[in-house]
Amino acid sequence: MRHVTHLPYTTKEEEHVVIPMSDGVRLSARIWRPTSSDHEPVPAVLEYIPYRKRDLTAERDSVHHPYIAGHGYACVRVDLRGTGESEGVLRDEYLEIEQRDAEEVLAWLADQPWCDGTTGMMGLSWGAFAALQVAARRPPSLKAIVIASFTDDRHADDMHYMGGAMLSDNLAEAGTMFAYATCPPDPAVVGDSWRDMWHERLEHARPWVLEWLRHQRLDDYWRHASVAENYADVRCPVLASSGWADGYSNAVTRLLAHLDVPRKGLIGPWSHKFPHLGEPGPAIGYLQEVVRWWDHWLKGVDNGVMDGPMLQTWMQDSVPPSTSYEERPGRWVAEPSWPSPHVRPVTHPLTGRRIGPALEAGAETAPGDDGEVLTVRSPLSVGQFAGKWASYNAPPDLPYDQREEDGGSLVFETEPLTERVEILGSPAVDLDLTVDQPVAMVAARLSDVHPDGAATRVTYGLLNLTRLDSAEHPEPLVPGHRYRARVHLNGVAQSFPPGHRIRLSLSTSYWPLAWPPPKPAMLSLREGSSTLTLPVRPPETADDSPAVPFGEPEGTPPLSTTTLTPPEERWDVKRDLVGYHAELETVKDRGTVRFDEIGLDVGRRAYERYASVADDFTSVSGESTWTMNFRRDAWDVRVVTHTRLTCDEERFFVDATLDGYEGGRRVFSRTWNETVPRDLL
Repeated sequence: MRHVTHLPYTTKEEEHVVIPMSDGVRLSARIWRPTSSDHEPVPAVLEYIPYRKRDLTAERDSVHHPYIAGHGYACVRVDLRGTGESEGVLRDEYLEIEQRDAEEVLAWLADQPWCDGTTGMMGLSWGAFAALQVAARRPPSLKAIVIASFTDDRHADDMHYMGGAMLSDNLAEAGTMFAYATCPPDPAVVGDSWRDMWHERLEHARPWVLEWLRHQRLDDYWRHASVAENYADVRCPVLASSGWADGYSNAVTRLLAHLDVPRKGLIGPWSHKFPHLGEPGPAIGYLQEVVRWWDHWLKGVDNGVMDGPMLQTWMQDSVPPSTSYEERPGRWVAEPSWPSPHVRPVTHPLTGRRIGPALEAGAETAPGDDGEVLTVRSPLSVGQFAGKWASYNAPPDLPYDQREEDGGSLVFETEPLTERVEILGSPAVDLDLTVDQPVAMVAARLSDVHPDGAATRVTYGLLNLTRLDSAEHPEPLVPGHRYRARVHLNGVAQSFPPGHRIRLSLSTSYWPLAWPPPKPAMLSLREGSSTLTLPVRPPETADDSPAVPFGEPEGTPPLSTTTLTPPEERWDVKRDLVGYHAELETVKDRGTVRFDEIGLDVGRRAYERYASVADDFTSVSGESTWTMNFRRDAWDVRVVTHTRLTCDEERFFVDATLDGYEGGRRVFSRTWNETVPRDLL
């Protein structure tokens, strides 16, 4: 990244600005703005997240907020109530109170003498969720948003219930927020009230996974703040981005297809990162694009920002399987609109354990087109090399070689390709099947098989078969009854070179990425009447530009930090072939970092463990443990959270602990032991 020190506007920073809410709670903001805004007001851009602006996101914030401010904007980073130095308690994600607070913050910004009354919102992940959700509420000052790594569907396309199957990230993300929502404010900012504020957070804390487990089907809890319920609510321009390695690879194209506002989409090869920090690379000059967006929609500059394609995306070339990549080879391709006029669905029958030649346009298979009946009952080991639902590229968390996974799966593949095939969009698998259990799932994986046999997973999809007809009203399956099931795979842009094969793998478990059903199920599949549909795009189109469409990544220099203890990253798969115990263990330890300007030492360590025994589907367990440390001189605070999720055939069991330490002495401790019924899951 190029660090820029000379910008059009000189700026100043206000580290702790109090914004009052109507109920008396005060939120804490950090503001960067041009010095000239004292007498020449500018638009304000809000990033609104719970991840602690003073320390945990401070280094990242220092790269892009001063950069945008240096182009003539007041950039405002606000911690949600109950986080950082903001008062109150954070009880769950995307609550009504959170969105009302955001509207009040925007109104406060618009009313400041240094703001011209115009606002925008931007963010990654939670910040992008917040921007999109608040945009749907149409606050009067909000004129445009910029969002990265987000979803418009909180139930089916977030870390909770993919295709109605529960993701292990349901536990992992709940564990993350269990820790973040119970950290103390900094006494150097809030003074002696820090301890009361901290203990209020501790007293009101509760493992969020309990609430998420109580809503295993689509209901009003998930409909709230899901923009997919009514896209027409969004009336401001949207610049949306994500990455193919992220868990949020689908929402960009859905917004492009369904919104009726000026909109642009950008999808790179990245994991869960801002595009200017994108990993795997190439990262791009995203902040330059963001400034152009704000210049046009907040300042009215006629800069052609809406010229060119609606969607630009990275068409990924074939790569060997790896859990991490520094760069993904490929090229940028452009689409004038979405759905794309260049992409056509091509349907292939599954016959003779092969992905057959494409069907004629308009041809359909039907249940009467019976072929051989194939069966699969996958072991719990299928999924140990699946990687994480949303890659962060640290520790290495992408899917590894799929050959071991395929040993417990039903596999179909093409003959070696005679010419290059490229896909862009969401593949789909239509299955003619029966099962022998009332609750069953299917995982579908698409892989690029190299001539040497190595298999790189390209995309995948999950479906809890009890949600075949409705995520809102699931029904138990009738063993032996013949069903038609469509499994949607995550969107992707991928090329398959000549000599390679395209492989489809089907399994009835995918642990630990997804929680398995109560019992192992036998799935019987009829060939011939089952198909794979690929979104095929010609390798060359007239709309593609041969030039690199983006500049070099740039931002302002990051603030000064010192590493006191080194980070640690591990991703270990273990198998005991005596007791048949298997586990996946991950460690993401950021080490201890000193924020030099404020003399604060911060440590973060996350540990996750997912275990099972043989093929006992009720033996599975997941654990999430977080340790957060904050230290300055005599002030020394530590928070330790632990959540363990287990099950039997009818129930989930949540056992959790929360401990707070001050000066090495435990000053708070609470334990939860609760049971939640399984709801056809």
